[in-house]
Amino acid sequence: MEKERHVLVVFPHPDDEAFGVSGTIASHIANNTPVTYVCLTLGEMGRNLGNPPFATRESLPEIRKQELINAANAMGIQDLRMMGLRDKTVEFEDDEKLTQRIAAIIEELNPSLIITFYPGFSVHPDHEATGRAVVRAVERISENERPKLHCVAFANNTLQELGEPDFVYDISAVEDKKIAAIKAHRSQTELMTASWSDKIQNQDPALFSWIRNERFWAYKWPVKIE
Repeated sequence: MEKERHVLVVFPHPDDEAFGVSGTIASHIANNTPVTYVCLTLGEMGRNLGNPPFATRESLPEIRKQELINAANAMGIQDLRMMGLRDKTVEFEDDEKLTQRIAAIIEELNPSLIITFYPGFSVHPDHEATGRAVVRAVERISENERPKLHCVAFANNTLQELGEPDFVYDISAVEDKKIAAIKAHRSQTELMTASWSDKIQNQDPALFSWIRNERFWAYKWPVKIE
């Protein structure tokens, strides 16, 4: 993993970062690289309310906000920004305004690496809209000054269309932080992680292969996002 000047992570929902990139984030932080995480929504439309349920539709936004803060603390993130957009409506945001908001953050931070979703390969409409906005913002930067853009992709056609990932990071050195970040999003992950105790104790190969390997595709320029 290269030493970066500054890493900017942009995702729409609390817990988007935990599953796919929390080990990479923790690794950069361990390497003394500043990381800023911009989360567009509070995930207030999340399908889960805890197991057993401890949240309601009314209380879920504040619960997920605190869970996001807890996850950021688990990874060591000191610069967490919440954009305050409405969950499941990012696709309906004004494209230019959203692009400008992200562009302003890029200009402020001058990151050498940005991590987001790969447009066309991230399934959820909020994921897609976020990835498109980030690409549009980066696209406006001259080619010789653009930060690297590494993307998370998991659509069924990812390997057929994009090929194998460009980067696969073994994050086993910080796997405890990744597990803690996932568990911090308790309202959404408690049912899933309830079965992990024995698997973690027994070093279950399938679970740890998933936990320890984080995959990214470098965004392929030039592709103009309308």
